[in-house]
Amino acid sequence: MERPLTSAKLAEMLVDSRQRSLALLEDLTDEQLNVPLLSIVNPPIWEIGHVAWFQEKWVLRHLRGRPPVLDQADALWDSSAVSHDTRWNLPLPSRAGMLRYAQEVLDRVLEKLNAAEVTGEDAYFHWLAAMHEDMHGEAFTYTRQTLGYRAPMLPAGETPKVDPVAGDVEVPGGTFQLGATPGAGFVFDNEKWAHEVFVPPFAIARAPVTNAEFAEFAGDGAYRRPDLWSEEGRLWLQKSGAKNPLYWIPDAGGWQLRFYDRVLPLPPDQPVIHVNWYEAEAYCRWAKRRLPAEAEWEMAARGAGAGCLDSAHVGCVPVGAHAESDSAFGCRQMIGNVWEWTASDFQPYPGFVIDPYKEYSQPWFTPQYKVLRGGCWATRSRLIRPTWRNFYTKDRRDVFAGFRTCAP
Repeated sequence: MERPLTSAKLAEMLVDSRQRSLALLEDLTDEQLNVPLLSIVNPPIWEIGHVAWFQEKWVLRHLRGRPPVLDQADALWDSSAVSHDTRWNLPLPSRAGMLRYAQEVLDRVLEKLNAAEVTGEDAYFHWLAAMHEDMHGEAFTYTRQTLGYRAPMLPAGETPKVDPVAGDVEVPGGTFQLGATPGAGFVFDNEKWAHEVFVPPFAIARAPVTNAEFAEFAGDGAYRRPDLWSEEGRLWLQKSGAKNPLYWIPDAGGWQLRFYDRVLPLPPDQPVIHVNWYEAEAYCRWAKRRLPAEAEWEMAARGAGAGCLDSAHVGCVPVGAHAESDSAFGCRQMIGNVWEWTASDFQPYPGFVIDPYKEYSQPWFTPQYKVLRGGCWATRSRLIRPTWRNFYTKDRRDVFAGFRTCAP
């Protein structure tokens, strides 16, 4: 059984999650919040109402049996029932009204939390609400990049020391327990439970692929070479019209990068980011490498420390930074700089049992979703761990995703 968190720790998490959500929106004008209808974003005002509704649903209503704070809340913010494109045309409260609703929900949650003995079930649903809001906070962060808004005004740490991290590390393979272990804390249903797999010996890059390395690939005409792309990848190229990585701008034989609302020289030593699974697959074919299976990735990541987390740096840091993040095998920044695509489809582990939040994993167990691991600079530290499985469709380029490679 998971170890219950204290009421004070749960309250701290919930307040901190909300403060981050508000910090990512408060500097935006009402005009900026009126975003265009895009398949890869939500209206920010709808989204802040949704995270408050989710907290209300699972903590006040499901756990405590309380009536809805707003009678129409389910019709406005239940993401499983309210289709994406209709979210722009709902009769939502005003910005001030939305913030009042979100604050009222949080106040009621904290009042009940501080007045009751915390059981394991209590802790789970409060944890779930905080983790859900953290994930939407990361979505707010990349939505600002998608829309070309200025970079988030978040606390920044010191510039880290950078060391060389070229080459591969050898991982001896063997029998391995893939997944989360009961009793180690709350985890999502798709991480359950650790099960034995055999992993042959392999070699994996010490660091993610950098912008400089990916620029060699792009500069070799890769986006015009059908031989480097799978059939699905070629169809994506044709449909998308992509001629280079997202947000890269050709510049006198080199590249610039749109970073939020600024155009900067492409930072060569940072991990390539905003590339989709097809681009990662094509790069591997060009470099005569391959993507790691998620079992290989998790094995190589064991013992890894955190890299750039909790927005200690807004944006990625160079791949050689944060030596303290090295895994037991010597892989750097497997936790916390850039999400890393793997070769694996998002599928349930043996004996999968769905958690109460049924929409989190089960609807997405299809070959169109690939597993990503490791978190990124915008992922909160309380969310990320070596067993956490993120998942996106293979065509997504707006998220903070890159990759590292394995020897063939």
